[in-house]
Amino acid sequence: MRRKSWATLALLVAAVPALAACGDEGNDHESMTGTDTPSRGDSSAGDSTAEFNDADVEFATGMIPHHQQAVEMAALAETRAQSPEVKKLAADIKAAQDPEIQTMTGWLESWGEPVPGSEHGGHDMSESMPESMPGMMTADEMTELEGLSGAEFDQMFLTMMIEHHEGAVEMAQAEQTDGQFPDAIALAEEIETAQNKEIATMRDLLK
Repeated sequence: MRRKSWATLALLVAAVPALAACGDEGNDHESMTGTDTPSRGDSSAGDSTAEFNDADVEFATGMIPHHQQAVEMAALAETRAQSPEVKKLAADIKAAQDPEIQTMTGWLESWGEPVPGSEHGGHDMSESMPESMPGMMTADEMTELEGLSGAEFDQMFLTMMIEHHEGAVEMAQAEQTDGQFPDAIALAEEIETAQNKEIATMRDLLK
């Protein structure tokens, strides 16, 4: 009797690891198939803020180099502008758009999308996409602006930046209409509001 009991107990003990292994395999499979990566157009995703579509990608991909050029123009104003109002406006533009570039870069990275501008900089970036986005300045325009100072710089800077802002507003409106990612839509709304206000300020400065 005792020998039979020990044999039965041994079989039960041996079976426990096998059952545990089966359970682990199921958990491993679940963890491999589960994902925290944002879903493109997947309305069934548990976190609705992770949903995004092609319009969101296009918005971030286009707005990053668009903002980069505005920041470049603003940096020129630090040493070339004559008007204190223009210098302050340029500083405000840089302070607002630098963080937005970082935010949109983070979105593209989390979505597994390429980040523009990493291999381009300054005028090279302007040359690569002047016609593809509204309001972008050409390399020649940027070179001309860089060569000016004083009142002449202020005049060209304001004229160019108004056009640049108008292009950004157009892109922001497209995102609000076609985008899906809530944070991108919210940023687009902020860009439209802020840049329309700055356009009005710049038009007043040109009078």
